[in-house]
Amino acid sequence: MKTHDERFAEMTFSSVYPLYIAKVEKKGRTKAELHKVIEWLTGFDDQKLQAQIDAKSTFEAFFQQATLNPNAHLITGLICGYRIEKIKNPLTQKVRYLDKIVDELAKGRKIEKILRNP
Repeated sequence: MKTHDERFAEMTFSSVYPLYIAKVEKKGRTKAELHKVIEWLTGFDDQKLQAQIDAKSTFEAFFQQATLNPNAHLITGLICGYRIEKIKNPLTQKVRYLDKIVDELAKGRKIEKILRNP
């Protein structure tokens, strides 16, 4: 049986991306806002993000090619019962960073707050 971390490594970003869109749009947010928070975290603009989707990149490959925002460590709290700042596996932590900012967007948090720029 695969571990939690191994499942994340093999999961494709393109399989989760439509779920992210549905989640934020259901709460009245836009795909453009979603892309803005993803770009802040990963450095992927629309074109690079689409290339990741088209390539069916695993989360492992996705984050290997990403330039993680230096303020990503400021993303804290609980997501799916896990305290983000205590996750030991670096890849799992990055996936949870992404989940958390998508969650915050869907919950109506202001973009400026999600982007955690000092």
